[in-house]
Amino acid sequence: MTDFATCTIADGIATITLDDGKANAFGFDMMAALNAAMDEAEEKADVIILTSGGAAMCAGFDLKVMRNEPDRVADMVGQGGRLTVRIFSSKKPVIIASPGHAIAAGCLLMLTGDYRIGVEGESRYGLNESAIGMVLPPFGMDMARFKISNQHLDRCFVGAELVSSATAREFGILDEVVAPDQLMARAIEKAQELQKLDGKAYAGNKKLTRGALSEKMTADLDAGTGLSVGA
Repeated sequence: MTDFATCTIADGIATITLDDGKANAFGFDMMAALNAAMDEAEEKADVIILTSGGAAMCAGFDLKVMRNEPDRVADMVGQGGRLTVRIFSSKKPVIIASPGHAIAAGCLLMLTGDYRIGVEGESRYGLNESAIGMVLPPFGMDMARFKISNQHLDRCFVGAELVSSATAREFGILDEVVAPDQLMARAIEKAQELQKLDGKAYAGNKKLTRGALSEKMTADLDAGTGLSVGA
C-alpha cells in the first residue's frame, strides 16, 4: 500500500486516511491504494471510517488523465466505478468523515457511505459534470438516485450546483454536519454505535438494501456502459 491511503486499526475500528498531498483525486495510484486499505480494513475491523488527511475529501477523477490521456479514461472511470461499488456494498459499516470538498467522483465517494459526516464552513459538495463537459456514467447516476433526494437532482446533478455542507445534508449527500474539531470524535462515536450491532445481521440487511443495485452497477461496468463520460 502506498502513502496515498493508509489504514490504522484500533479497538476494531479501521480508519482509512486518503492523502496525496493535494486534493485526493481518483487517479490510478490513489485507487489502488484505497483498494489495498479496504482489503486490510474489511479483513481485520468491525467498522470502517474513511477520511482525508488534507483539506479536501476528494476532488474527483484525475483531470490530468481526463485531459491528456483519452485512451486511459475508460479504464480509470471503470476502476473508479468498481471501487465505489465495492465501498457501497461492503459488508462492514462504512462511515465517511469529510473534512472538506467532495466534488464529482468525490461526491460519488460520499454517496457510498452508510453514514456521512461533514463539517461546518466553506466545504462544497456536488456532481458538477455538466460544468466540466462530462456525462455521468450509469453507476454514478444510480449512486446519486440512491442517496440524493429526487427533488434536488436537477440542482445537484443536472445543474452542476456545488453546495455547502448544510445544503448537502438537506440534499442527502451528508447525514450530519459538525464543527471541524469534532469530526473524528463524532466519527469514532458513530463507529462505536455501529460496532454494537450484530455484524452478520447488519451485513445481511445491508445486502437487502443495496445488493440489487450493486449487481446492476457491476453489470453496467462489465459492459463498459458510459465509461467514456463524454458529453
